[in-house]
Amino acid sequence: MAIAKPGTRPENPRFSSGPCAKFPGYTLDLLAGAPLGRSHRAAIGKARLKAAIEGTRDILGIPEDYRIGIVPASDTGAVEMAMWSLLGARPVEMLAWESFGAGWVTDVVKQLKLDAVVKTAEYGEIVDLASVDTDHDVVFTWNGTTSGVRVPDGDWIRADRAGLTICDATSAAFAQDLPWDKLDVTTFSWQKVLGGEAAHGMLVLSPRAVARLESYTPPWPMPKIFRLTKGGKLIEGIFAGETINTPSMLAVEDYLAALDWARSVGGLAGLKARADANLAAVAEFVAARDWLAFLATDPAIRSNTSVCLRFDDARITDGAAFAKAVAKRLESEGVALDIGAYRDAPAGLRIWCGGTVETADVAALLPWIEWAFDAEIAAQSQAA
Repeated sequence: MAIAKPGTRPENPRFSSGPCAKFPGYTLDLLAGAPLGRSHRAAIGKARLKAAIEGTRDILGIPEDYRIGIVPASDTGAVEMAMWSLLGARPVEMLAWESFGAGWVTDVVKQLKLDAVVKTAEYGEIVDLASVDTDHDVVFTWNGTTSGVRVPDGDWIRADRAGLTICDATSAAFAQDLPWDKLDVTTFSWQKVLGGEAAHGMLVLSPRAVARLESYTPPWPMPKIFRLTKGGKLIEGIFAGETINTPSMLAVEDYLAALDWARSVGGLAGLKARADANLAAVAEFVAARDWLAFLATDPAIRSNTSVCLRFDDARITDGAAFAKAVAKRLESEGVALDIGAYRDAPAGLRIWCGGTVETADVAALLPWIEWAFDAEIAAQSQAA
């Protein structure tokens, strides 16, 4: 017997966790003023890049004495730049609770060959933050994009710490509160919460991080693309729109349009409220069903952007195959694109719930997940 399909479909089926959905009302016409074919070092190019930097500062509430730079290779480039430039001066603690955090551990231990203290947690959990010594340099991911967890606050980071905190905040920025006084290096990309284009990263440095850069020279060779100092002084131009390599002026204009939209919905407070509403819709749905659960069982550390779910039903014989089949059904119906769990994560679904996603679309999607679940259970039973 055919299982009835829900009567409502999401208007926008794009729930990818990166690149993420463009903001509501987005059209390419918004980029009509992009200075294409102009040098990024011309006055107009530098002005647009500086506008992107200052717009970021304004919406995120970044202190005036923090430097903000646009760097190559997305969030990955920004994190690598920070680790290669800053680590090695003090003992290091590496915290990892998902795929990207594990990647930073590999780079520090195997590439930089530092004798780091490594603390890890399973998907859906985070490490005991009270055990972290912030007199050491600490590298961590604020929001686990592949595991659906987030750091609840910065209370575990001492105000009088001797070490630097290096925070990968790529799926947290513009959706969660970041305690700038506790973060010395913060990185993120344009492609996450604001739905910008990929390949450009943001690097935010506290005065403490700048002081380290100007007083410490790492023992390893430094690739040109990572160099933040010259003659022992910070290259200030990087933080005023003079990028290390050539940026896409079209992508810059796209990011500026996203910043304008963010202002129109109330800035950071509005963006957080939108993501929280999306998470709340999912939480209400999950609470009413015994076959679906959050990967992050503790609500205090549950992400409001990369929402990871798992199927919990004794009738499922192959969890990975079942989850893939459900995601395939949803894509075939055109109601959810790119919703499967990350390849290294436990089997399940991952729904992007950042501020560019409308709560009405999340609410419309959820009954379709139930439909796909029931249809796949029925298909599995018939095949048995």
